[in-house]
Parts: sequence; structure tokens; C-alpha cells
Amino acid sequence: MSRSADNKTERYQIRIPPEQKAMISRAAALSHKDMADFILDKVVPEAQAVIEAAEVTKVSGRDFSRILDLLEHPPKPNAKLKAAIAALPDTL
Repeated sequence: MSRSADNKTERYQIRIPPEQKAMISRAAALSHKDMADFILDKVVPEAQAVIEAAEVTKVSGRDFSRILDLLEHPPKPNAKLKAAIAALPDTL
């Protein structure tokens, strides 16, 4: 993921111990990247994975079919649901 000059719009600073900076710098050089590109290449996919884990619910094919079936043919409201609806305020 190489960044072009026109997409460098934000700056982010962090404080890290000198040993960690040296290690990252060495790894970046071995990867033929500058430190910023090296860090972004590692951090962005991890950030995407964290967001996906928090926001995406994965279900099996069987469960997905069941969900679709319930959406197309919802069950009739039972007494508890009717009571809960009756307890709601008139305006939400």
C-alpha cells in the first residue's frame, strides 16, 4: 500500500522507546519502505480487522436462511410482545 504525495493529508505523532523506533526503522529499511509506509501497511489491515470483528456478524448458511424466512414470515406476536408494545410511549 504505497501512499502518493497527494493523499498525505493528516499527521499523527506517537512517542515510542528508542529501541522500538530503531527496530521499526530497520524493518522498514529491510522492506524497502519508509517508516510511515511500513507502519501504515501493518496498522491499516489490523484496524480493518478490528472494525469488521466489531461490526460484522457472520452466520452459517442455515442460520441465514432461517433469518430470511423469519423476515418473510414473522411469527405472530405473543402476549409478552403485545404487553411490551402496549408499554411503549405513544411517541418515540
